[in-house]
Amino acid sequence: RFRNKVFTSGEVNYCQKKRNAAANYAARFAAKEAFVKALGIGMRRGVHWREIEVERGPLGKPILKISGQAQEICQKEGIKTISVSLTHDRDYSCALVVLEK
Repeated sequence: RFRNKVFTSGEVNYCQKKRNAAANYAARFAAKEAFVKALGIGMRRGVHWREIEVERGPLGKPILKISGQAQEICQKEGIKTISVSLTHDRDYSCALVVLEK
């Protein structure tokens, strides 16, 4: 239930194909958490986990795709650029999100 509540089908498909799926899920969860904290709202104001999606760019670079209430808040706050970095190994996962106006 948690997986379907927090992750999009694209994220689930990506993580399930990886040898260490848990580390990939954890990195994506960390990115979602880092995004809402960088925005300064936490999981308030009607933002849902699945409105924040980690995708991979053509060269494998992680990209944060937002929609719904998360996108509306970014527009209202004047956020022009969202940068995300993910890292993980067997036991640890971490993400950093930078929002620029």
